[in-house]
Amino acid sequence: MKRFVSVSLSIFIALCMIIGLERRAWGYVDPGSGLIALQGFASVMAAYAYFIRRRIREFFRRKKETRAVVVPIAPDQGNSREVA
Repeated sequence: MKRFVSVSLSIFIALCMIIGLERRAWGYVDPGSGLIALQGFASVMAAYAYFIRRRIREFFRRKKETRAVVVPIAPDQGNSREVA
C-alpha cells in the first residue's frame, strides 16, 4: 500500500508540473489526437484491470461462510486393506 501511494503521488506531481510548466505551442493539433489520447488511457486502464482481475472478481463475489462438519467414520474391520 505504501508503494502504491508513493507511485500515485509521484504521478500526480509529474502531471501537475507538466500542466504548470506549459508553454504555448504554435503548431497544428489534429482534431483526432484527443481521441488517440483517450484510447491510450482506456487501453492502460484495461491492461491494469486485466492484471488485477482476480482481486476484482473476489471483490464482486459474495463470500459464503460454510462450515464443514467432519464426522469421523470407524474403519470397517472386515476389509483387510483398511485395517493396516
